[in-house]
Amino acid sequence: MESRASPGPATLAHHDAVLGCLRHAGFSIELTAHAASLLHSCTYGFALQEASLPFSTHEETADVTQQILDQFAPQQYPHLAEMAAQHILQGGYEYGGEFEIGLDLILDALERAAESDRTPGRPAGTA
Repeated sequence: MESRASPGPATLAHHDAVLGCLRHAGFSIELTAHAASLLHSCTYGFALQEASLPFSTHEETADVTQQILDQFAPQQYPHLAEMAAQHILQGGYEYGGEFEIGLDLILDALERAAESDRTPGRPAGTA
């Protein structure tokens, strides 16, 4: 979507809609620019990363994770080993679910930033 020097009407309409949503939610111009960039980066980055992963189901994720774990002692990469054992290898983990969780965290932070941006006596864009 962002690879062309001359974006088409669909891309421009998408960007305009995102900017409109943020402006109608009360975001300042400056915060709108930051929020749109963050949202696009998160969305596109996650989509690219997910598309390049060698797994898509919990079972495939567990298999790949276990293959990686088998290549080193747990104390060599203790945080990776902990994440794998206590989160990824637990039943039902799906990497795709991370997008919604991450997006919720971003939206909560943007909401707080927008509220700070509208604080009386505070110049717009200083959140």
